Amino acid sequence: MPTYDYYCASNGRTVEVIHRMAETIHTWGELCERAGLEPGDTPADAPVERVITGAAGIVGGVYAGDPPPSTGGCGGGTCGCGG
Repeated sequence: MPTYDYYCASNGRTVEVIHRMAETIHTWGELCERAGLEPGDTPADAPVERVITGAAGIVGGVYAGDPPPSTGGCGGGTCGCGG
């Protein structure tokens, strides 16, 4: 299952949790329950929002901005040589 980061504006905390892609967490109480945290002074109904993390740039285990892997020869210009 994938991991997701959620941010709570009420307390300024970001918490990472694991859940199915089809699920969404809406409140601090839900987030704390899923993460095994005590809610503390933050109201359980405080809204949270899922934040985009750096993993969004990863495609197939390779950072999307990296040059293509070498095949031992010119990649027809895809390697940046203009070839």
